[in-house]
Amino acid sequence: MAQHKSAIRQWRRSLRRNAINKRNKSMLRSQIKKLRESIKNKDREEAVKLLPLALSIIDKSVKKGTIHENSGRRYKSRLSQQVEMINPSPSK
Repeated sequence: MAQHKSAIRQWRRSLRRNAINKRNKSMLRSQIKKLRESIKNKDREEAVKLLPLALSIIDKSVKKGTIHENSGRRYKSRLSQQVEMINPSPSK
C-alpha cells in the first residue's frame, strides 16, 4: 500500500480511471458483438443500422484513451468492410 499522500491520491485516481475504462470497454465490446452477430446472420438491414452506433462508440473509446487509435481504426475498417460484404451492391 502507498505511504505518501500523493501516492494514495494517485492510487484512488487509478481505481476510478480503471472503473471508467472497464465500463467504456464493456460498452464497446457489447456493441461490436451485436454488430458481428447481425453480420453473421447476414442481416444487412440490421447491420447497416448498428454500424454508425458502433463506429461512434469506437471513436469515443479512442478519444477517451480506452483503446489505441490504430486499434480503433482497425475495428472501424474491418466492421465496415464486413457489412459491405453481406450483400454487395451491383456494380455499374
